Amino acid sequence: MASGKSDELKGRVKEAAGALTGDKKLKREGKADQVVGKIKQKVEKVVDKVKDALS
Repeated sequence: MASGKSDELKGRVKEAAGALTGDKKLKREGKADQVVGKIKQKVEKVVDKVKDALS
């Protein structure tokens, strides 16, 4: 499973490629990947806090 940071980076690359080529679909996919990456990062932080609290 990809980490949130890698999803966010992948999304930035896709968005930039879409902007350069004029591919609106690719640009939207890139933005969506970035959102998914940010959500994963927030979930990872919550999971870490819960693990710390239970330790």
